[in-house]
Amino acid sequence: MSDVDRLEFAAAAFVTFFVVIDPIGVLPVFMALTARKSTAARRSVAVRMIFLAAMALLVFAIAGGTVFRFLGISLAAFRIAGGLLLLLVSVDMLLVRPSGLRTATEAEEREAKESTDVAAFPLAVPLIAGPGAITSVILITGKAGSDIVLQFTAIAALIATLLLSLAILLCASRLMSHLGQTGVNVAGRVFGIVLAGLAIQHIIDGIAASFPMLVRP
Repeated sequence: MSDVDRLEFAAAAFVTFFVVIDPIGVLPVFMALTARKSTAARRSVAVRMIFLAAMALLVFAIAGGTVFRFLGISLAAFRIAGGLLLLLVSVDMLLVRPSGLRTATEAEEREAKESTDVAAFPLAVPLIAGPGAITSVILITGKAGSDIVLQFTAIAALIATLLLSLAILLCASRLMSHLGQTGVNVAGRVFGIVLAGLAIQHIIDGIAASFPMLVRP
């Protein structure tokens, strides 16, 4: 694989992770769940939530493919299933519709409000390391295959996305005052359009790998 191909892979991985994690869309929930905390405490929550999310996602990045092979699930099948899941996530983003795929359910939010520590739940999981993010991590690392350079590239893109997400969360108050809920919704819709395209591409790749006779010239 050429350097240009690796660069394209890195860019695609970063865009996918950033769009799926959607740190801008997380801002309102983050602000609501940390409303009674001081600025220092809120920053501490942001650091811990990103760290915990990173640990969860890295586990899937490293072991996700092995688990699916053990279960007898091919990468092609998971690309189709993962693409459909990401397509549902993109629809939620476009319609600005809360669901269990991207946000905590009402029962989970009630439980979170009663908890003294919201960093692990629901902020790290499922808001950052949710089904969409986990699916994307497995798909991207699976696409890297046995290429060590691409595997490290995928993990580096994931870490870069999480660090950027942390920077956004650390500036949550300032960003929310500038963007407002309308700005957050507009950004979410733009990300939703991009994610829809990525989801369809994963579905096409999965079908092409499962049924090569369909793409033969």
